[in-house]
Amino acid sequence: MDSTDSILQSAERHCKDHGTRLTEKRKLVLTGLIQSEMALSAYELIAEVKKQYNQDLAAMSVYRILDFLESEKLVHKLKLANKYIACEHISCDHAHGVSQFLICGQCNKVKEINIKPATMAELQTTVDEAGFKLISPQFEMNCICADCLAHTA
Repeated sequence: MDSTDSILQSAERHCKDHGTRLTEKRKLVLTGLIQSEMALSAYELIAEVKKQYNQDLAAMSVYRILDFLESEKLVHKLKLANKYIACEHISCDHAHGVSQFLICGQCNKVKEINIKPATMAELQTTVDEAGFKLISPQFEMNCICADCLAHTA
């Protein structure tokens, strides 16, 4: 991943291009997510911002900020864990596939990867044939990361 400053500059350009602003509080929350290898809840973000920057953020403010960052596609919400991660593609200038999240069940590290369009089309067909409508194509998979696997061997 790029340096935090570089990612924040890309996020600021993204917001400006979309007619929005990355305020200082939004930057603090996004920075907390960029610097974490794990997904964080709103309350974990509040604690992280307090610890790192000695800034107090109200829970409602953090939830609004997370909603904003998610709507700008700068962060992803992991539905199963009700936690957030920074998008790994903030600094990229090209389109990406559907995000898939690999979540280590031991250390909670999260890695974002993309599903190939052909695979997604096949899944969509399978869902349609089963008589369902896909609401969200986001996948979250329980895994074990290489670091944890090495420690259990």
